[in-house]
Amino acid sequence: MSSPDAKVHPTDNKVYPHDKEVVDQALDRVSSIDEKNIEGDGSSYIDGSEGVTQHDLDTLRHVADTLPYTAWLVLIVEFAERWSYYGTTNIFNNYIRAPLPRGSKDGRVIFDVANGVAGALGQGVQKSFALRNFWVYVTPFLGGILADTLWGRYKTIMIFALVCLSGHIILVGSASPSALAQPNVSLGLLVLSITIMGLGAGCIKANVSPMIAEQYTGRLRKETLPSGEVVIKSPTLTIQSIYLWFYAGINLGSCGAISASFLARDNGYWTAFLVPTCIFALVPLVLIAGKNQYVKTPPRGSVILESVRVITMCMSHRWSINPIRTIQNFRSEGFWDTAKPSFYEQGKAPVRITWDDDFVGEVHRTVKACQVFLFFPFFWLCYSQIDGNLGTMAAGMTLHGTPNDLIQNLNPISIIVMIPIFDKIIYPFLRRRHINFSPIKRIYAGFLVAGLAMLYAAILQKFLYEKSPCHDNEPSACVNADGDPWPAPVNVWVVSGPYILVGMAEIFASITSLEYAFTKAPKSMKSVVMAFSQFQTALSSALNFALTAVNVEQKFTWLFGAFAVTAWVIGTIFMISFRQLDRMEEQLNAIGTGQRDGFKEEEH
Repeated sequence: MSSPDAKVHPTDNKVYPHDKEVVDQALDRVSSIDEKNIEGDGSSYIDGSEGVTQHDLDTLRHVADTLPYTAWLVLIVEFAERWSYYGTTNIFNNYIRAPLPRGSKDGRVIFDVANGVAGALGQGVQKSFALRNFWVYVTPFLGGILADTLWGRYKTIMIFALVCLSGHIILVGSASPSALAQPNVSLGLLVLSITIMGLGAGCIKANVSPMIAEQYTGRLRKETLPSGEVVIKSPTLTIQSIYLWFYAGINLGSCGAISASFLARDNGYWTAFLVPTCIFALVPLVLIAGKNQYVKTPPRGSVILESVRVITMCMSHRWSINPIRTIQNFRSEGFWDTAKPSFYEQGKAPVRITWDDDFVGEVHRTVKACQVFLFFPFFWLCYSQIDGNLGTMAAGMTLHGTPNDLIQNLNPISIIVMIPIFDKIIYPFLRRRHINFSPIKRIYAGFLVAGLAMLYAAILQKFLYEKSPCHDNEPSACVNADGDPWPAPVNVWVVSGPYILVGMAEIFASITSLEYAFTKAPKSMKSVVMAFSQFQTALSSALNFALTAVNVEQKFTWLFGAFAVTAWVIGTIFMISFRQLDRMEEQLNAIGTGQRDGFKEEEH
């Protein structure tokens, strides 16, 4: 994959108003580059590079650059935040779904520890799923807007880290024995803590992922390795590598849920929630420690409002009472032209146009990126099963001393193991073979693998129904005459397959979506675009909420099977819809990477 800095930028400041014109201009640019290199034997330097010629770019091996120190500091922040998040949410399923075990006052298992399941509130599967997911993926919009327009990313993360810490403290109080003795009080405190933690975590999520990539400021350059080989240090591959390791940090932090499962079962939920609260206290400390070293992007004033004005201006004359006609108008040639100053005669542009042609192009680019993310709710439908329904499935199996909600940690563990393999072996192998495994193709592969994980889960659930003493009448709640668990003679580790497959799907789709959001968004709108990509998880939760009636254990086989088919169908539609963007990958990366960052900073 070539660096975005490797492209010669247009000198006429034109933007891309529609797909056909984008393709034509891209081909013209490639042709002009080829002609230039034929005339100069490829000896001309690439614009924006450090002494790299087109011949170097075409013939030398491309490798990722070294990650800066501050990127690792941001990674520690994400690690601690994700430990606290998954160290609490991964045990929410049992905490909300299951009742207090026999003789327990704080959720710990007292009798039959080998097969017992920790619990507290006894609200059932449906309420458990409804309470846990939606809010934290809506709030990134607030964090993104505040960072891009008012506070900047660093200050936004710091403020909402303190907000999130207060939510963790309330959560610990909700799980105390005195609170659990009054279920309504405990449930009320839980909802309050989820609201506060969701606000804090969501606003952090929108800003940490772009902030870590912004720590890298290197340019396209040549470097001689100790072996004597001369290679190209590629910013594009460096960003890809940053997000691979960023995601590894996320999942290393999520392994904190391993201790949470045992703490809840053996010591009660207040202890299990206290540990991630202490871990989260590291976030503001690390932020303060690196305060003077971070690369900080300042807020850009009213860029969001200006973007809305550009979009509404382009849409204003293209509405029709016929919805199909409206869609055709929105996709027509020249849709973005009416918002560009160059569209009008000199001095006759509308007064409300306070931007230039480049800014319109960047808004167009942002919209294009957001269109890609619209397919992700269906991917997250598959992912959402690993922290809820698959745990419920595991509760109906023979545990042999393994907490049922421990198995889901195979997902982050598998990701941690696979990321170095993909980063150091698989992706470099594909590049050496000149196989263009572009972001669109990687996302499509993620949909396919996620569907395979759901197919595995559907077959396994059918098998569990047959083996459980209670058959399809809630195997997870099956008990004997004494009221103790009566599991199916199926080893709980059999359920590891979907967790590992979903982990692989995340490497293909989720990590790539972070990379795509960062590289395709103009600098002035990176947090908002990142928030939009994460908002798709909220839409997935809303879809799950709409499926509450069928989100019951007796229908898990059909539910998993339907998700598998949905992932394959939607993934295929995604690939067909964006195959044109896939061919334009490098050209899209090049927009807005010249001297201009995307907005007139002196005005804000």
